[in-house]
Amino acid sequence: MMTEKEKMVKGLPYNPYDKELRKARTRSRQILRTISEIPEDKERQRKHFFKELFAETGQKFFIENPFICDYGSNIFWGENAYANFGCIILDAAPVRIGKNVMLAPAVKIFTATHPVEYEARNSGIEFAKEIRIGDNVWIGGGAIINPGVTIGNNSVIGSGSVVTRDIPENVVAAGNPCRIIREITN
Repeated sequence: MMTEKEKMVKGLPYNPYDKELRKARTRSRQILRTISEIPEDKERQRKHFFKELFAETGQKFFIENPFICDYGSNIFWGENAYANFGCIILDAAPVRIGKNVMLAPAVKIFTATHPVEYEARNSGIEFAKEIRIGDNVWIGGGAIINPGVTIGNNSVIGSGSVVTRDIPENVVAAGNPCRIIREITN
């Protein structure tokens, strides 16, 4: 028998009100509150707490306050990756952020989702889909990355975009819904 946490991470329907999951969200909020109270010039101390919060980080990375996440334990943060002010990550499923990724202000990454059929949705059961962001990706301000999306290496997502499906490598994509605008060439 799987725990609700195991179901959640595997993308299966789960109960978000489970005691273990509520405890994990509380832990995340406590660590985030500590991080938000650390002065900006104490970067080593801030990194220590992000390393405690996340599943994995590179050695070199920077995340501006405020930063919000559900669990943190499902976030894999790449080397030299950066998040500007107001980043929100709902990490019920794994979120894999590659190296040299730039997240502009107010980027939102959502793995959590709900059934579309109202009776199932009203039951409170949720599920989540993993998100992968490749290396050298730049995501513009206010973009929203929806559950289950993969963004390929070296791509750029325009500001305000709503990414509802996979984006291949080496493209500029933008809009709502996000579509490929052009390939990136030298």
